[in-house]
Amino acid sequence: MLALGCGVILYYAHAAFIPVALALLFALALSSPVEALHRRGLPRFASALLIMLSILASLAGAIYELRDPAQAWLAAAPRTVRNIERKVDPAARVLHRIDAVTQRAGHLTDGAGATPAPATVVPAEEEGLLGTTRSVAVALVTVIILTLFMLAGGPPMLARMTAALASDMQATHVLKVIEAVRREVGRYYATIALINLGLGIATGLVMWALGMPNPVLWGAMAGVLNFIPYAGSATTLVVLTIVAFVSFDAIGNVLLVAGSYLALATIEGQVVQPLLVGQRLALNPIIVFLALWFGGWLWGIAGIVMAIPLLVTLKVVAEHSNRGQPLVEFLSPGRPGKIKARRAVPSP
Repeated sequence: MLALGCGVILYYAHAAFIPVALALLFALALSSPVEALHRRGLPRFASALLIMLSILASLAGAIYELRDPAQAWLAAAPRTVRNIERKVDPAARVLHRIDAVTQRAGHLTDGAGATPAPATVVPAEEEGLLGTTRSVAVALVTVIILTLFMLAGGPPMLARMTAALASDMQATHVLKVIEAVRREVGRYYATIALINLGLGIATGLVMWALGMPNPVLWGAMAGVLNFIPYAGSATTLVVLTIVAFVSFDAIGNVLLVAGSYLALATIEGQVVQPLLVGQRLALNPIIVFLALWFGGWLWGIAGIVMAIPLLVTLKVVAEHSNRGQPLVEFLSPGRPGKIKARRAVPSP
């Protein structure tokens, strides 16, 4: 009942919990460079502010560089729609004829005196653009401020909070586990960021070699969306296929674009990521899929983004507990009984 109640609260209060959860995730991912600067003598708040400003400046620069390709693609949208309509028109005519035949066959079986039910019109309630923009802006500012405070607080803040809720021995154990989670999640996301950067560069180069318009835009899209497991690469594949379908007349070129990105994504997911991330943080694909599905149902895109870090956190916590071996085996892709915890810390 407690788990059910927590799930209901998280589902209906997602507007309040999502910014906090995202801020915690970003704080875990960025804590390593902040602590590295702090060890070199820079105050922790200044280190956190420097890291946050660097990231925001990099994002602003990337958006500025991609502005012209994106505007060019949007300006060509009407012509793109006409090309799509022209290319799918034969198939649309065939489907229209099939639908007409089906409707005529259905009319033959209708009763002579039957009267059609009046159509009910359900008014659609859409939030205004201004309200949506305001909500997104407030959530974004909340995430940035909370992330900055969490990074500035660092381990001393965690020590004070933990000491107030537990004994000295328990607090020491909890701090060790939190430090391990912070280190592993930061290392995991740093590695994933490098992998996605490489995927984006490779995708842009391949799209340029194949004659795709705006290859820089598609490379950036591939790198950013790849942070969303499965759904990101699938979305990139669909978009690239549609763009190739509009840009080229020969079906071979369309298949070459789709096949090239599929090959890059397969190499990234099956070779590069296991090699760089390592087997210790590898996760059971079935558990990953279920976590992504549940996270998407609960919190949408934000839930999908946070599903993998949550699994990594659970695995690291289990590795640091002498009773966590079953959970380690459950989350790992290897055969049960063949996985050993990296390190076990006796529970107090």
